[in-house]
Amino acid sequence: MKQIVFVLNIALLLTISSCNTIEGVGKDVESAGSAIKESAQKNK
Repeated sequence: MKQIVFVLNIALLLTISSCNTIEGVGKDVESAGSAIKESAQKNK
């Protein structure tokens, strides 16, 4: 029983941390897109 609880806790922690990582990647991609858009607008 203790092993099952331990494994479930580890799985929960990995899930939570991966969600934050994916959110961070999304923000980075959004920033890069904004920079490209601004550069394109300046060079029209």
